[in-house]
Amino acid sequence: MVKKAAAIKEVLTTSYKGVRDFYPEDMYFEKYMFAAMRHTAENFGYVEYGASILEPAELYQAKTGEEIVNEQTYTFTDRGGREVTLRPEMTPTVARMIAAKRRELSFPLRWYSIPNLFRYEQPQRGRLREHFQLNLDIFGVESERADIEVVSVAYQLLKNLGAEDADFEIKISDRNLLNYFWDSISLPISKRRKIEKIIDKKAKMPDEEFRKNIEAEAGKRAAKIIEALDSGHAFMEAIGSAESPEIAKRLINIVDGLSKLGVTNVIFCPTLVRGFDYYSGFIFEIFDKDPSNSRSLFGGGRYDNLLKIFGAELVPAVGFGVGDVTLLDFLSTHKLLPEYRSSTFLCLAVLDDEYEFADILAEKIRDSGVSVAIDYSEKSIGDKIKKASTDKIPYFAVIGSTEVKSRTIKVKKLEDRSETSFPINEAGLHALTDYIFKI
Repeated sequence: MVKKAAAIKEVLTTSYKGVRDFYPEDMYFEKYMFAAMRHTAENFGYVEYGASILEPAELYQAKTGEEIVNEQTYTFTDRGGREVTLRPEMTPTVARMIAAKRRELSFPLRWYSIPNLFRYEQPQRGRLREHFQLNLDIFGVESERADIEVVSVAYQLLKNLGAEDADFEIKISDRNLLNYFWDSISLPISKRRKIEKIIDKKAKMPDEEFRKNIEAEAGKRAAKIIEALDSGHAFMEAIGSAESPEIAKRLINIVDGLSKLGVTNVIFCPTLVRGFDYYSGFIFEIFDKDPSNSRSLFGGGRYDNLLKIFGAELVPAVGFGVGDVTLLDFLSTHKLLPEYRSSTFLCLAVLDDEYEFADILAEKIRDSGVSVAIDYSEKSIGDKIKKASTDKIPYFAVIGSTEVKSRTIKVKKLEDRSETSFPINEAGLHALTDYIFKI
């Protein structure tokens, strides 16, 4: 009896939910943002590092936060029986790396990376299950000078991408302020992180839902908490109390220091929380001020105690992370994205089987720094021009027997269809390069 072949299941062309495929135009904008990130970071003296996307799950269980560990990580058991996590953030990784070579490193350190991160959460505008993120940190500087510099880098990144001060605002606070307020109303320690997480999401929920969530956790203290959030008076009392003069002084110094550097769109926000448990002091977030994209873009703060989980000597640390998804939304909202352009500058179309000549000529042009693609298809010249235009290649030329005999190449600028001829010799190719790079 002949067995029927098993039906082949058709594989879908859609990507996994919450991640992205980067087609050339998408990749162009990714590279544009990454280039700005690298330029800004390195302009301030930061050097790039990297690490694997796989980490031991215990790294996040130790310090990141219950919600992220229990609900948002991609965690699995590998073939060796080890529990492994696709990294949801980079800060624990860089802390691990520094703890591993604590005695060999020369502080202070200025490090940055642009890692790929994964979190299992509901995909929505500005939030996916996979994203890239600039992480930038200073290690070994305890003073507020490091806090000022880190905020300055974040500010300068947006300015380098074309943003104006009116497009965004920088909210700052100190994680310890809430602790003083909780103490003033005798809020049990077991309730604090849960309520802080609700406060952190306040802008994303209706007022009535927020009030009910606070009441469910805080009970009779809910009224005081909501009143303080609305007026800020209780928090201002805390910052001026005898217990926290150093916090007040430090925040004032940070605001003054930023102002002297021209960073004036800074707002003190005592109810700022940040989601990670490891933040230990100064924190900040940058918000888009456009009503159509009114949301937190990115932020960071101090995490002086994180190396403690590795049994290492404590190292003062402050940094921030900015994701490509929220940054792309910001640039799109404010119409700051550049027009897409191919990385190929010149397309050569071949006639009369002059492929060998075209290949040699293309190599000579490439040696001068101009990227060249040869269209080997059997399409007509008109169709090849349309193809080059569609691909946003700015220049086009034909190589056939006429060009070989005359030792001349006629280059068409596809934007306005103007043509310029160049002799095929050393001087002519130098002139061609100068002509093309004028764009």
